Amino acid sequence: MNKQINALLQERAGYVRRNLPKRVESVDAALRELGFDHKHMSEEPQIETASVEPEVEKTVLKRGKKKKA
Repeated sequence: MNKQINALLQERAGYVRRNLPKRVESVDAALRELGFDHKHMSEEPQIETASVEPEVEKTVLKRGKKKKA
């Protein structure tokens, strides 16, 4: 188990250096599952929700100008 924790810590350090926060969070979650916790680890992931619904695209055919006779 110790080897796996050390490997995850090395992987996490690489992600921190390359500025990949999503991957750091996933490694932190794996470390927590193994029972490892540290003050520098990211907090528990929070669920984000959207407050505004995006506009729906609609297909609209523009009518051409009528020809004058």
